[in-house]
Amino acid sequence: MQNDNRNAWNWGFTRGAETWNGCLAMIGFASAVILEYVSGQGVLHFWGLM
Repeated sequence: MQNDNRNAWNWGFTRGAETWNGCLAMIGFASAVILEYVSGQGVLHFWGLM
């Protein structure tokens, strides 16, 4: 029987993995918005890719 705790670290496609994925996606999006606001240019321009 699999541990159903959403905060537990389990490998594979679990409910906890979806929670971690969502949190990291929100942090990445917020970081990109803050970077664009502070630098005045997009992420790709900031990194010199465009």
